[in-house]
Amino acid sequence: MKIYNSLEDFTPVANAVVTIGTFDGVHIGHRKIIARIEELAEASGGETVILTFFPHPRMILHPEDENIKLITTIDEKAQLLSQLGVDHLIITPFSRDFSNQSAEAYIRDVLVNKIGTKKIVIGYDHRFGKDRKGGLQDLLAHAPLYAFEVIEIPEQDINDVAISSTRIRKALLDGDIEIANECLGYPFFITGSVIRGDQLGRTLGYPTANLMVGEQYKLIPSDGIYAVKVKVEGQQHNGMAYIGHRPTVNGMTRNIEVNIFDFSADIYNKELRMEFLHFVRADIKFASLDELVVQLGKDKQDVQALLVIDSPQFNT
Repeated sequence: MKIYNSLEDFTPVANAVVTIGTFDGVHIGHRKIIARIEELAEASGGETVILTFFPHPRMILHPEDENIKLITTIDEKAQLLSQLGVDHLIITPFSRDFSNQSAEAYIRDVLVNKIGTKKIVIGYDHRFGKDRKGGLQDLLAHAPLYAFEVIEIPEQDINDVAISSTRIRKALLDGDIEIANECLGYPFFITGSVIRGDQLGRTLGYPTANLMVGEQYKLIPSDGIYAVKVKVEGQQHNGMAYIGHRPTVNGMTRNIEVNIFDFSADIYNKELRMEFLHFVRADIKFASLDELVVQLGKDKQDVQALLVIDSPQFNT
């Protein structure tokens, strides 16, 4: 897959089969749409093009909303789309100027002149242009003039996309990892750099890799203990993850840590990917560190038992 960081970087291709959206999470609903454009491209000898936006439009149009969290970062989304066989991904820098184009200008300048659209797969509720006044009817009206075909995504499929996105975010925030993974079609994961912590876990007998996620907009699951698989330096390992403020020691910051089983390599400053498979328990404040250590022993047993189950493997 070729990635373009602006429309200006893209050269129109022959028989471009296009769809547009944020595709946050690239979940099972999105994959139905992607499968459709791939079918159309194959039948017409064309190439698939996805037009997406970054920053997310809501971040620009509603900067006061600090609660906007996304299932995937832009890099994670690009990787997932690449694995689905998409030919071209255009990541358009979203701005107020971009949003203020008229519907006609958007169709003419972006879809036709910049992309060379021959087929566009779009939902009945897709909106574009100034004040979001443009939509499916505008595309249908301009299709004969610019010689492109409009393929409407069924309403049920569009509803499935919206429901899936909402359900995934809620499930992650509730610790319902199994539900989130079912809707995603793959295990939810986070990516970050391993940073040096205060090494409390080491003194307790459970050394952890502390993860720093650089993108503040990345959605992090609810606090607690999780059964995870970790990928670092090309190798996959089982582990027990912790998300929380470490209330037993009156911690002030929210930490993301993972105790990687049977692992002792120095991975400071390395990139680590963590795949969430099961929620084990919520975060708890213990009366003493001794009680915490006892519970961690039980947690590790629970995690190991869960990971024996035929859990889905990394496919990202």
